[in-house]
Amino acid sequence: MGWMRYFTLVDTPSVFLTLDQWIRRRLRMCLWKEWKLPRTKVKRLIALGVPRGKAYEWGNSRKGYWRIAKSPVLHRTLDKRFFESYQLKSLKERYNALRRT
Repeated sequence: MGWMRYFTLVDTPSVFLTLDQWIRRRLRMCLWKEWKLPRTKVKRLIALGVPRGKAYEWGNSRKGYWRIAKSPVLHRTLDKRFFESYQLKSLKERYNALRRT
């Protein structure tokens, strides 16, 4: 990532931490939107290990996609490890690796 090497000249890890958080929230929102129907949301939440009652509560919520993306239930189930399992690279970790070299 050529543009990231430019930022290694300055001490800005918080920028990459904030970007990482925003990207993960955006991906949570996209997944939630992709699941569309409440029954699909409930089914997927249960498959991710959410208790049945909480899955029904959040799966049938009428809150907006962006707001749900920051909900505790999605935050715990679609966490950093979930996205790492799909090979999502952390900008902050990449920044730190470039800073050390």
